Parts: sequence; structure tokens; C-alpha cells
Amino acid sequence: MSKRILHVVTNTAHYSDPAHPTGLWLSELTHAWDVFAEKRYEQHLVSPKGGVSPLEPRALKWPLLDSSARAWLGDPDRMALLSSTARPDDIVATRVDAIYFTGGHGVMWDFPESDGLQALVRSVWEQGGIVSSVCHGYCGLLNTRLSDGTLLVAGKPITGFSWTEEVLAGVAKAMPYNAEAEMKARGAIYRKALLPFLPYVVTAGRLVTGQNPFSARAAAIKVAALLSAQSERCD
Repeated sequence: MSKRILHVVTNTAHYSDPAHPTGLWLSELTHAWDVFAEKRYEQHLVSPKGGVSPLEPRALKWPLLDSSARAWLGDPDRMALLSSTARPDDIVATRVDAIYFTGGHGVMWDFPESDGLQALVRSVWEQGGIVSSVCHGYCGLLNTRLSDGTLLVAGKPITGFSWTEEVLAGVAKAMPYNAEAEMKARGAIYRKALLPFLPYVVTAGRLVTGQNPFSARAAAIKVAALLSAQSERCD
């Protein structure tokens, strides 16, 4: 049977200042989608509220707009997927093999407090599935507690967009919180590459996290490898 991947995307279209647009960092979705498509996995999109997932304008400019993201923009069927994402309560968690949280700054506002997303992550994790994220997507894991009340990230190595990268990107002052510091405050063992904006992935059992947009493909490859290993054990 084909593995099922659930990509999580944001509904947030702007920072606290409505004049400052944001949204999904498209390549963080498309790079992973391409990897999973090569494996012929079944893929779906979900967002905290369902419906439209806006796009981060900065990710649509050269040189950040690469061939993968351009191909998505040029495909009406795929763009339509971002106009009608599912709500968490539309998803049957037992049918999900891996959940993948995409980034873009918008997720900092709507991922952490989504009870629906937290319930999905808890279910996927406790049924032996894979939980993964890239860049700011790890904000979706900040408040997820397991059935025993413990935080999913506590005591686990993890990575995501670093505070240094926020500063270098020129947006630190506009952030609602320091995601790296919040992860550490929850007991996660935060790790990052020696230099900012380099691909970097941390794997801790069934938890896979990538540091920045340039880590999306590598993170997806790790997820695919774990899924393949699970299939081999079942054969």
C-alpha cells in the first residue's frame, strides 16, 4: 500500500502588522512534495482552519524561486490544492503515515495554538508514524503533548529556523517570539548548522526536522527512508 503524507501549511497572510505580508514558503512544500511524488506516496494538505494557504511573497523572488516552486506555480491543479486545504478534523489520523510541517513566518501565528493540529500529531506519533518539519514548521510542535501529558519535543534533538537566521533575514524585530528559545524552554535539544542558511537535518527516531528552506529536500529524503525501513520491517 502507498504511504500517506500529510503536509501542514499556514492560513496566516500577514505579520502582526497587516502591511507586512507572509504565508507559506512555497519551496519548503514543493521540495518535499517532489521527493514523496518520486516514491508515489499519497499526499494531502491540511491547515489550521482549512481553505486558502497564502504564499510568502519573498519566497517567490529570484533566486529563492527555484525550478521546483516555479513548476508548482505553473500548475493550476497544484495551485488549486492551496486554495482548498483540509481542516484537521477532516483528516483520519489512522490513515496518515507521516506528517510534515512546512514553514514560512505565517506558521508562527497559527500553528502553535491549533488544538486540531496537536491532536493529529499526537495520534500520528502514538500510532508509530513519522513527525517532521522544516524551518518555522517546528513551531507546530511547540505545544504538542502526548497522551501521558509530556511534551513531544522534550528531551529530543531538534532543529528549525534559528534566531541568528531571523536576525540575518532582517525580520527578528517583527517576530511574535523567538522560536529557537521557545523550543529550548520546552526541553528540546536544539541544534543548528555551524553556518546559517546551510542545509541541516536532525533525525531523532521518528522525529525529523530541517533547519531552513534549504533543508526541505534533505528532510523529506530522511522521512522517505524511515518509511521505507518501516515497510521492510512489515514485509
